[in-house]
Formats: sequence, structure tokens, C-alpha cells
Amino acid sequence: MMEASTDITTQQAVSPQTENTSRTDFEFSREIPENMAALDEISRNFYWSWQPEGHALFRDLDPDLWDRCEQNPRVLLKKISGLRLSQRSVDAAYVERLQRFNEKCEQYLSVERRASTIAYFCAEYGVHNSLPNYSGGLGILAGDHLKSASDLDLPLTAVGLLYRYGYFRQKIRHDGWQEETYNDVFDSELAVVPAVDENGERITVSVHIRGREVVAQAWLARIGRISLFLLDTNVPENSPVDRLITGHLYGGDVETRIVQEKVLGMGGVRLLAKLGVEPAVFHLNEGHSAFLTLELVREHLRQNPEKNFADAAAVIREKCVFTTHTPVAAGNDVFPPQILRECFSAEYFESLKLTVDEFLALGRVDLTDQTEFFGMTPLAIRMCRSANGVSEKHGEVSRGLWLRMFPDLDDSGAVPITSVTNGVHAPTWVAPAFQSIYEREIGQNWHEIVRDEGSWAAAVGRLSDAGIWNTHRQLKNLLIAFIRERTRAKNTGTRDTINEHEDTRRLFSPGVLTIGFARRVAAYKRWDLLFSDLERLLKMVDDVECPVQFVFAGKAHPQDRTAKSILQALMSINHESTWQQRAVFVEDYDQEVARYLVQGVDVWMNVPRRPMEASGTSGMKAAMNGALNFSILDGWWIEGYNGQNGFAISDLADEESDAETDAADAKSLYSKLEDEIIPMFYDVNDVGLPTEWIGRMRNSIATLTPQFSSDRMVTEYLWSIYEGA
Repeated sequence: MMEASTDITTQQAVSPQTENTSRTDFEFSREIPENMAALDEISRNFYWSWQPEGHALFRDLDPDLWDRCEQNPRVLLKKISGLRLSQRSVDAAYVERLQRFNEKCEQYLSVERRASTIAYFCAEYGVHNSLPNYSGGLGILAGDHLKSASDLDLPLTAVGLLYRYGYFRQKIRHDGWQEETYNDVFDSELAVVPAVDENGERITVSVHIRGREVVAQAWLARIGRISLFLLDTNVPENSPVDRLITGHLYGGDVETRIVQEKVLGMGGVRLLAKLGVEPAVFHLNEGHSAFLTLELVREHLRQNPEKNFADAAAVIREKCVFTTHTPVAAGNDVFPPQILRECFSAEYFESLKLTVDEFLALGRVDLTDQTEFFGMTPLAIRMCRSANGVSEKHGEVSRGLWLRMFPDLDDSGAVPITSVTNGVHAPTWVAPAFQSIYEREIGQNWHEIVRDEGSWAAAVGRLSDAGIWNTHRQLKNLLIAFIRERTRAKNTGTRDTINEHEDTRRLFSPGVLTIGFARRVAAYKRWDLLFSDLERLLKMVDDVECPVQFVFAGKAHPQDRTAKSILQALMSINHESTWQQRAVFVEDYDQEVARYLVQGVDVWMNVPRRPMEASGTSGMKAAMNGALNFSILDGWWIEGYNGQNGFAISDLADEESDAETDAADAKSLYSKLEDEIIPMFYDVNDVGLPTEWIGRMRNSIATLTPQFSSDRMVTEYLWSIYEGA
């Protein structure tokens, strides 16, 4: 579970005050010039979001307003002045661009759709920041999965929840402490429409929760050729407490999490039935949706009353596949038996032909321990024909983690958990500047050529050193401009800190080696490893000839005070050195911030404590843009690192204790920076090109882009998981 942390306190995050208001649609009335009317239809399908010309069409209408609207084209079209629209309507070049892109969209979407045979369930989806329905890596991965499924024309339908307040927005106070705020998406304009049946009637489903029927309405988001359906309990029929079931992503108490997951799993199955979708495969992306397996069993028993639970479960198991995303037991959803019983009715247990104890046993690792909490991952493993981790190492770790579920096995290697290594969607994450080079030098279909490792490597090998380096320099300058804008503040308290400056004109330099470190703030991510020898670090930062600068971003879980303390300490390190001019923290890490970072830094650093990084997709995004990964050998980097496409911290040897591991990794980190990375970056030829560095950039782009694309990932799921038996 990507948002979990092993050192969270029992303090609950503060929720915003809510009103009993709801939305029945996200329509608004706006007059658009006839020759620009296509903008409205384009804004309703997220296909535009992974096309550079789609971004540019909306941005160029009004660049300042585009940023103020946080890149939401629906809000932009609602708020933009009539004058700006009229000015663009007589701009022949703009209108021609719009017409070409509209034709491209229509051609892409005109492919005849096959009936959906794959149902994909996930608790969050990071399609674009204008649909704020994600917290981090799990959601971004799910969004990229849908985009590649669309590009590959897979017959897939996705199901999730629409969270009224989403995940929290981050604000760092003057004293460095993180505060959380929440935005109401019902106050915005989302690119979603009501899901309707064949008669045009609004589709709702109901789930029995806490002794009453809770109604959820369904919304449809179009992700290219893929339909994403999101359930929302904020409807007038429900009580105030039930309307907040889909209030917050990963918010609330244990009971809220249980009922959320009932709506996702059970409600999602009922939604598909009302839509007339009959999947051959149900993909549970993490354990949050595992109740769907029980709902499928219940429906099978209703249709086949002569069968018992075991008979029905055997049938349903063949339809269900499960992906786990966490390498530690504490990161999985587990629920106290008593609270779980209270969230289900006696009639539901009877409909499954199970006793309460038999039901609870489905979620236990140890079937003999009746006090053990109910786990969603054990339930998913038991009820699915296939289970997989998200990297080869994570598959190995997961087999060891869940060995106790298989008492007949002596060796974890025999545990039936495989792996499909994660990937990222290249058209979404490769910078438009690099895409322009690829279109010119490789072909308009470069994103299809990426699917063939040999052809892609040969094509990248033909790119010039100067072309690669100059493009990277442009993106680095863009990153620096973004940093200066985002960290400038009118009021910084008693002194500047790395997250706010009154004057940012001297902040960062394009000629300085720039290292990015952006990820969730949690103990195992080891944010403080870099600062374990502060004097040694500041010596590198202050170096006159070959300095280093750092850009940080990431959120601490609202309940994780240890992580918040780590952030607070980071904000005010050493005001006597140049640290405050060569280190920044960018607040409210989201997809837009990530885009600037992975496309503009020289080095992407990752220092998790092995083997707790299940995969690590941010490094894949950076690699596709020529940034060199500088990482612990864990997760995806074990598979990706070839000695010439980045840098490794330490090796695969295990130390005696966490303290010894931290010390060894810190020593390797500092030495690698001082002895290899910094000298290589500043070693330039007669025309100012760091040829050895560029060679590694080329190697990174050539080897890692095809290996870790979500097209490869989705294709692997298709052949080895969805169609596997």
C-alpha cells in the first residue's frame, strides 16, 4: 500500500468542514467561437494530456490563466475571457493547429472498440493533476497502465472511487513544519460525466453498510480509448456520514477504510453488471479492492444455489489476478475482526454460505490464530489465481513475506507469487523537447519504436552528443525558472529557508550539477541519509570549481510526525554556507512538479533501505529524459543498472544491522559523488561537452526507455497474467 508508513502515530489528520452539497454533473455554459468549438470536446478526454500539442493548445490560450487553473482545461475554458478566445479564433496558425489536433484525436478514438474483457480495479488513479484522485506512486502507475492500455487498444474497463477532497495539499510553514489543506473537487470542473445506462438514466449502485443501504453514483472519465468509472457516495439519499465515505483518499479511521473498500470492490462489481460489462479477468491492483472477489462469489452462489462457498470460490478464482505493491507486512491493509464484523451484515455472511469465523479466516495468514487481524492481501492471494510483485526483487521479497500462508511449502521460492516489473508511460513523461528530436530524427511513431529494444537502441545511437546535451540544457533552464517561481514568497518569516525566498534571482545555476530527490517522506526512504555527514556534504555544495545543487520534493503522511520532523530539519540546514542558494524544497509534490523535476535534473537520487523499495517508478521517468539514476540497488534499479547507464550506491551485500547498512550506504553515496559523479560531470571537451556524461545519458535513454515503459508492462500483463491460466 503505497501511502502506508511504519512509524505513523495514532493522531488523525484534520478533515475540512463539509456541507451537504453534491454535483449531478460538471457541465457549464460557455460560448466558444465556432472554429474553436473542438476545444470543448478535446478537454473531455484525457488523451490530450499525453500529447504535447494538446498541452500547448490549452496553454497558449492564456499561459498565466493555465497555470492559475493548475493545468485544468475545463476550468480554463470556463474562466478565460471572451476577448482571448476571439483573439485566438482569428489566429490562423492557432486554428490550424487546433484542427490538426482534433483530427488526430478523432482518428485515434475512431478505432472500433471490442467488448471489455479486463476489469481493472484500483483505489487511486493519477491520470493528470486536473483529476486529483491520487496520492503517489500507486495512482500514477494505475494512470500509466490505462494510458498504455489505450495506446495498445486493450479491451479494458477501469473502476475506482471519486474522492471529494482527494489527497491533502501540502504547505510548509515558516518554521518548516508541514501543514495539510484539502480542496473540494466539487468546487472545480472535472472532465467527468455521469455514467448512464442504455436508456440514458443515471447509474447508481447500493451497498449495505453499517445497517443501511448506501447509494453511490457513477462518473465516467475517458482516458483515450479506456473508460474509467468512479463511484461517489456524496448523494442526497445518504446520511452525512455516508456521504463522506468517498470524502478523502486514505483518510478517516479504520472503519472508514473498510467501508470505502466495500464500495470499491462490491460496488464496483455491481456497477459493471449494470453497465453490461462481463469481464473474463478482474485485475486487483493492490488489495484495496479485494472484497470484489467475495461479491463475485456471492453472485455466483445466487445463480447456482446448489453450490457451496468452496465450489464458487474455485470458479471465481480463475477470473481474478492480483498485484501487490508493498514489500512489508505493515504496509498492507489489516482490520480488527470486531470492527470488520460490524461493517458487514449477518445476511451477507449467509449469502456466502460462511460462518463469521470462516469469513474472517479468509484474511488471516495463520488460520489457527483467531485473534489475527483481517488482511486484504491474504484475502486477495487466496481468492486470485495469480499474484505478482512489481519488480523481480519485490516478487522474491513477497514470496518470503507470505510463505506462512502456505504451510505445506518449505521454501519461499515455491510460493505462487511472480513478478511483472512496473513501467511508466513514455509519451506522458518524456519531455516535449526530446519528443521533438525523436519525431525529427527517429520518426513520428517513435513511441511505437520504443516497444522494440533493438530498433530503439539503434535509433538513439544515431542522435548527436550536441543534440542530446543542448536539449537537456534547455530543460534544465526550464526547471530553474520553475524553481525560482515556485519558491518565491512575499513573506518568509524571520529568515529564508529552502522552501521560500523573498529574492530567487540568485537561486540555482544552469552550469551546476543538479541532483533531484523527490518521493514520499517516510523512514525507510531515508531522507536524512544524505545529511549524515553534513560537513562533507556542504563541502561539495560550497566547492568553487565543481559545486553541487539539490532540489527536493515530497509529502509526509499527515499522521507521521517523525517524517514531518525530518522535513522540518531539512528546511533550515546551515545558513552560513551556500546551501540556501543551492538547495530548494518544492511544496505540494504532484504530477506537474514531478514533470519539471524528472525532465530537468542531471541526477535522480534514491536511497531506500533495501529491500523496501517495491519498484520505484520516478527513476524510470528521469531515465527516459537522460537524467542519470544514482540509486541503491533495490526495486527496478537492480534490473535496470548495467554499469554505464547511471550509478549504483553500495552493492547487494547485506549488513548486520540497519545502523551498519546506513553507515555503509552513506559512505558509498559520498564517495561516489566525490570520486566519480562530480568529476565526470565537469570533465568537458574543447567545445564544452561532457562527452563521457553524455554517453551515459545516451545509454540510459537507449536501454531503460523500452525496458521500463508501461507499454512493455501492459503487454507482459496481457500475455503472462491476463491470458495466463
